Amino acid sequence: MKAACHIAIFLFLSLSVYAQQFYVRGEVTDEAGNILQNVVILQHKTGYVFRSGSAGTFGILSNQQIDTFSFSMQGYRTERLLVNADNYLRVKMKLLPASATHAHRDKLSSVTKDLEKEVQKTWFTGDETYASLLENNFIAAKLFPSTGLALNVDRASYSNIRRFITLNSLVPPDAVRIEEMLNYFNLSYHEPQGGDLFHIKTTLTACPWNTDNQLYYINLSSKKLNLDTLPPSNLVFLIDVSGSMDMPNRLPLLKSAFRLLVNNLRDKDSVTIVVYGGVTGVMLNCTSGGEKEKILKVIDELEPGGNTPGESGIRIAYREARNHFIKEGNNRVILATDGDFNVGLKTEEELDELITKQKDLGVYLTCLGVGMGNYKDSKIQLLAERGNGNFAYLDNYKEAEKVLLKEFTQTLYAVADNVYMEMDFNPEYVKEYRLVGFDNKVGALRDSLAAIEGGEIGSGYSMLALVEIVPTEINKGAIKDNFTTGKLAEIKLQYQYPNSPKQHLFKYTSHFAYIPFTELDKSYHFSAAVAMFGSFLRNSPFVKEVGWNEIITMAQNSCGANDLLQKEFITLVQQAKTLYSKVKKKKGSGSQW
Repeated sequence: MKAACHIAIFLFLSLSVYAQQFYVRGEVTDEAGNILQNVVILQHKTGYVFRSGSAGTFGILSNQQIDTFSFSMQGYRTERLLVNADNYLRVKMKLLPASATHAHRDKLSSVTKDLEKEVQKTWFTGDETYASLLENNFIAAKLFPSTGLALNVDRASYSNIRRFITLNSLVPPDAVRIEEMLNYFNLSYHEPQGGDLFHIKTTLTACPWNTDNQLYYINLSSKKLNLDTLPPSNLVFLIDVSGSMDMPNRLPLLKSAFRLLVNNLRDKDSVTIVVYGGVTGVMLNCTSGGEKEKILKVIDELEPGGNTPGESGIRIAYREARNHFIKEGNNRVILATDGDFNVGLKTEEELDELITKQKDLGVYLTCLGVGMGNYKDSKIQLLAERGNGNFAYLDNYKEAEKVLLKEFTQTLYAVADNVYMEMDFNPEYVKEYRLVGFDNKVGALRDSLAAIEGGEIGSGYSMLALVEIVPTEINKGAIKDNFTTGKLAEIKLQYQYPNSPKQHLFKYTSHFAYIPFTELDKSYHFSAAVAMFGSFLRNSPFVKEVGWNEIITMAQNSCGANDLLQKEFITLVQQAKTLYSKVKKKKGSGSQW
């Protein structure tokens, strides 16, 4: 009995230590003592990326007292430090020689015309912040009526969130990108009419999380390409086979994913396989998609080992894509990795420079992320953005099947490049507005030269952009009088056809037509539930009047009877409610959770 008590006490103490969380605090300056904002802070154990705040300070939760962090910033030497959470950390960054620096500009996800970045900097909630995404705030439509956003088919954020919650782990706020969560479900598709490449539909309704405001839906759908007439594909599989990929949810999962993709290929398509790791080079020379057994044999024989020479692999893959380039075809590198580039180019700036040089050659880039712990979301996202492409996160076989089989054409066949949407709101009806999602990186807002670039849109794609609106008195009166002839907004869509430099413009006038939330199609209710879920995970201050139960109820009432993805979403929210409720009880938090 005494021995059993000792064992019980030991287990209790062990679990207590394991569950304990530590708070690593500190500041980053240069050698002269000047504060450094937006320094990239890598937590080696988890692979999470944080950033120093507007006063150069940071605060990071860790489940161990002694932890290892790296501090990096363009123009400065990277500092790797062993940190004790009991001590306030003062990090001094040393300048690199001028010849070692690179010209690099951050990219914006959304931009409001004439809105000074100095104004946006006031949106920061405090000196201590480690989130690299800053949630969009309300903007006065009378002063700044025009806002724009870059469109793409990325949806990696949702599956990454699912992985965290399934493992009973809190989701880093920086991993939550609401526009990608909405992208994941491909809701409310409408076939474009005639020769149009796009279809736009807008809806104005009540805001379910703030009864004083309205919710404005912008639904964009792209043309479906005819499967029988799809252009030939020149695909280069660039597969990470380094030692870090030696886990069931990494290389074995990718091998299964590529098998699915190969089964979709035609005789006129071609595949080249390049690997990097213990072995780096071409494992399969350009081969017809009809020779499936030959391609699958090479995939099945891949084994993990060695370091991660990502730079070499990327250069070889693009070389092969150029060597077998198909004019007016689908030329694409498909990079599959956990993002842990530890040999060659490592920083986001260096990877940016390498990929940017390649995209002008007409080769697209699709990124498939896998793994836990050292999965580098920020690096893979940046590669896809700069490489004129898209990215997805594969957390299980079903996700691989969704991305590479069910959504084959959306993932691999672009109908438009550099797609950029601009909305011009009518101040007569819109007092203030804020984008839900499309949040910018902190560094991009602080960079006076940051720019916005459009994204790639695939075949048969549907997206929902949400805007929360503070209505004017005229707006409220129009609803009361059932007035529907006014103009709410003007929408302009700029884009290019694949491999063509010519700019095209698609215009749409959004008339003032208010529809009560209860009368909307269920897909709109479901998308609102997804947006609220993302806002909860980000602990958004803008979501009012609702809690976990309201999100679950809305999702349940709008879920498609045979839609397994939507049913899975409900389960995910229920799991998150349990997980975050426990955290609230432990911390005694006064937040919405």
